[in-house]
Amino acid sequence: MRTENIIEKLKSYRILDYDFKLVILVIALSTVGVMVVGSTDAGDQNKQIAGVVLGVFLMVFISLLDYSFIARFYPVYYILNIFLLSLIFTPLAKSVKGATRWVRLPGITFQPSEASKMLLILFFAQFIMKYKDKVKKLYFVFICFGLMAPPLLMIVLQPDLSTTIMLTIILSVILFVAGINWKLVATVLIVTIPTALIVILDALSDKTIILREYQQRRILAWIHPEEYATSDAFQTLNSIMAIGSGQLLGKGYNTNEISSVLSAGFVSESQTDFIFTVVGEEFGFIGSCIVVGLILLIALECYVVAGKAKDMTGMLIATGMGTWIGFQGFVNIGVVTGVLPNTGLPLPFVSSGITSLVSCFAGMGLVLNIRLQGKKYY
Repeated sequence: MRTENIIEKLKSYRILDYDFKLVILVIALSTVGVMVVGSTDAGDQNKQIAGVVLGVFLMVFISLLDYSFIARFYPVYYILNIFLLSLIFTPLAKSVKGATRWVRLPGITFQPSEASKMLLILFFAQFIMKYKDKVKKLYFVFICFGLMAPPLLMIVLQPDLSTTIMLTIILSVILFVAGINWKLVATVLIVTIPTALIVILDALSDKTIILREYQQRRILAWIHPEEYATSDAFQTLNSIMAIGSGQLLGKGYNTNEISSVLSAGFVSESQTDFIFTVVGEEFGFIGSCIVVGLILLIALECYVVAGKAKDMTGMLIATGMGTWIGFQGFVNIGVVTGVLPNTGLPLPFVSSGITSLVSCFAGMGLVLNIRLQGKKYY
């Protein structure tokens, strides 16, 4: 894009079309993240602050670009995604507790699967836009899932089943919004529900056929937590206890009460996957509701922007971002409160982790630009 075109595009934007409401929601949620991460580890708090500052700058910068121009390079995003994921299978990879999900480069460690969400949303939004006249064809849906298969396979081999499911849901929602045939949707539901039941029954059997051993234990610990109170359900049960102990108003920020479950070290990974535990114990029911409300409002605002987008690409990008933030937030909180089996998904804008944080902010920048160029009603 030439400099003159960029200047003309900037001049076409109206300050009244800038979605300040979304910016406020995102900054409010990330501020809560900085506080609760700092409550678990002061060192991580400094990294979180740096991530938020970088993320806000990136969000504002991207919001002033033309998302149509950015999406034009969609094949590059797919190739880049495959390249980043392939680094997991090189000596650069870093393993933590049996999972190889991180890549260590000089001065930086990042998680390719988190960047995958943003890259794949961009790719499929433009890919579907380009072939929008074929969306209702069954073979096109198979093509989309065929393109999704390589990155999903590379992620599931890490192993990271939760991110695999997350990406599948994002693509499914994008295809649904793009207008796939209702008969196909019904068929998928007819197949998916019995499959989920089969997986649960497989986990309950003496010898699992479908699941890996650690996956079976997680499902069993979810169904019968009392039987796994000292092993796989230990983390979740202590998390529920910590959240409950916060009662209405919580024990206070960075509490050092002797009764604190977190301070006693009974909840590991409290700065990442179980960060909502910190919110519940320190800020109580009211604080927990505020975090849930912020996540819900951000997701809904993304869907509102999708409805005002000027084209299908913008609509699908905003839809993908809303699904990512909303569904992943629901899953994370569901795990922490024992509603869902244990997974490894961070809480968007709150959990410690620069890759996830910056990716979320970059996605919000695209949503802001989509709103700037959205349909005008005047």
